[in-house]
Amino acid sequence: MPHRAAVLGSPIAHSLSPVLHNAGYAALGLDAWEYRRFEVDEAGLPGFVGGLDPERDGWAGFSLTMPLKRAVIPLLDEVSEAALAVDAVNTLVFEADGRRTGDNTDVPGLVAALRERGIERVERAAVLGAGATASSALAALAQLTDGPVTVYLRSPERAKEMRELGERLGLAVEPADWADGAAALAAPLTVSTTPVGATDAFAERLPAAPGALFDVLYHPWPTPLAAACAARGATVLGGLDLLVHQAVLQFERFTGVPQGPLAAMREAGEAALRG
Repeated sequence: MPHRAAVLGSPIAHSLSPVLHNAGYAALGLDAWEYRRFEVDEAGLPGFVGGLDPERDGWAGFSLTMPLKRAVIPLLDEVSEAALAVDAVNTLVFEADGRRTGDNTDVPGLVAALRERGIERVERAAVLGAGATASSALAALAQLTDGPVTVYLRSPERAKEMRELGERLGLAVEPADWADGAAALAAPLTVSTTPVGATDAFAERLPAAPGALFDVLYHPWPTPLAAACAARGATVLGGLDLLVHQAVLQFERFTGVPQGPLAAMREAGEAALRG
């Protein structure tokens, strides 16, 4: 019987997830597995998930991207603590007993990517942006620092939400004005969670010795901010690092393989971006 998984979201045509997961199947000789993408919005999600017969059709689970990470929660039987903390599920697993469980692999994926580059602990950190990815970044930083995290944002309403999330995570969050965002790079670690172009102006106003930067964008790459930090000798991670590490964790959940093929999945992602 075939085994299936897929990524759901809208828009979804740009997603690299099929490239990564299918490369993982090929690397491990999992010939009965396939991974696809489906265009599904919030209104269509309940009907799409409810219309499946996972046992009959071999569905192992779904990766979820925007705008479904919060919308899927009411459809689940169980949600992990990590996903509840940030109110976002990016992994739906159909369990053998029929339950639908939800998890968030963005948080441990971000931590794993940083640790791969030797960043285990920092005394303080900064976050650029205050959207859904910023929430995951805060949850990850709660595992990496005891010091304050400065969040640079535009919206006063989001400042309150970020402080409240920090309290739930046991992390001191200090909101700061977006106009001062270049100062974020003075921290030992900055996570940039903003859309394309949002931080370009900061590249010209960096501190003399910027700290490590994790910019969650992967296309186009490098971003002007990432390139400027790298030129000054800073450690720089990109969105592909996060995408691959969180995808490996999903791969393990879907297939039951205890250690996913990280190198093969990363190589496939790099090749796709070059193409």
